[in-house]
Amino acid sequence: MRFPKPVNPSVAPLLRAAEVDAERIVALLRIVVSVGLLMALILALDGLPMVDEIYLWQQLGLAAATLFSYMAVGVLTFAAIWRGVFRRWMIWAAVTADGVFLFLNSWLSLRNSGLPGDLVFTMPSAWMAPLILAFGVLRFNPLLLAYQVLLVAAGFLWLVTWEPPVVSVEAVRRVQLAHGMPPNLMRVLMVSLAGLVLLVAALRTRALLNRLLEEVRQKANLTRYLPAQLAGRLAGGGLETLQEGRQQTMAVMFIDIRGFTSWCEGREPQEVSRLITDFRGRVEAVVGQCNGLIDKYIGDAAMILFEGERAAAGSLECAERLQKAMAEWRQDRQAAGETALGVGIGIHWGEVFSGVTGTQQRLEYSVFGDTVNTAARLEQVTRAHDLELIVSATLLDAAGVAATRDGWMALPPEVLRGRRSGLALFGKPPV
Repeated sequence: MRFPKPVNPSVAPLLRAAEVDAERIVALLRIVVSVGLLMALILALDGLPMVDEIYLWQQLGLAAATLFSYMAVGVLTFAAIWRGVFRRWMIWAAVTADGVFLFLNSWLSLRNSGLPGDLVFTMPSAWMAPLILAFGVLRFNPLLLAYQVLLVAAGFLWLVTWEPPVVSVEAVRRVQLAHGMPPNLMRVLMVSLAGLVLLVAALRTRALLNRLLEEVRQKANLTRYLPAQLAGRLAGGGLETLQEGRQQTMAVMFIDIRGFTSWCEGREPQEVSRLITDFRGRVEAVVGQCNGLIDKYIGDAAMILFEGERAAAGSLECAERLQKAMAEWRQDRQAAGETALGVGIGIHWGEVFSGVTGTQQRLEYSVFGDTVNTAARLEQVTRAHDLELIVSATLLDAAGVAATRDGWMALPPEVLRGRRSGLALFGKPPV
């Protein structure tokens, strides 16, 4: 037997909302069941033999009082949920009330009939048990259902061992009366109502399963086309917001394998694929540790984004880790007798437009703007200066880094393609 795993904090509010919604349905079903049984009770009066009238009226009074009380629990629960004052502990109170009504009515029926407890199942009220347990299935709470089962089992265990002070001389006739057509019709009705509640539970479970499967499918599609960090947001219903787009400040990084095109000449496709896979795996490992977001791969290059309060500083930390990871990669390749390849890294800081474009079948997270173009060109400039990492002074300022103190080399201002003025740059050689 597997016990349920602890609830993930991120879905706990959804489960609490589902429990309250289930209790609303249970409250409505209580009202419907009570009304249905009261009508059946009234119709059954015509079929009852009018002998021992005092006993019969007492039994009918007990049944009516129980059903009205049961209906009152449903009305109060529904009203509390509708007014927004319902609390989760009230579910436990309602479950306990179910058991109390069941056993109190059954015990009073036995006591009024003068029958011992081992005849409790001759009382139509005892056949409310399947209906009460069916309500438990609707709640999707194993602990509540376990409590309900224990309550019902313990209650019946007590009832079957109960003995009246005096066994009535009318006991045999009253047992026969309890198995007449009207009481049997009441039993059939209660079993049918229990089946109806289970049908509602099955329909709710199926609807919930379909919804979960659809969300999993959508999330899988989103993860297929979008960065994994965004898929969680989108599956939670944020796709419309991200499709609207927004202006935000980001650190944008490009990393590219140096000399990749010439290395590919004459290579087998499998060898090229292995190198790209190895490179991307190392990049993903480092970027994941630094809370970066890999926007896209472009051949042997990767575009990486950093957002949030520590975006600028985080991009520099990521760049330093990437330099170390690429140095290890070169050493590993040299040790294996393969060509050691270098990389170029460029980072810039500034405003971008970010948003999701496309349809559910083909979504793409896109970042546009001068900041993106500048970062890509800074990566290209690394070749001219024979450096592995070049960043803009704007990025260092945003990160609060003192260039001279932290070992950065000041480079001549560069007039990049598409810009009118020179951009102050700083660089670092390979590790």
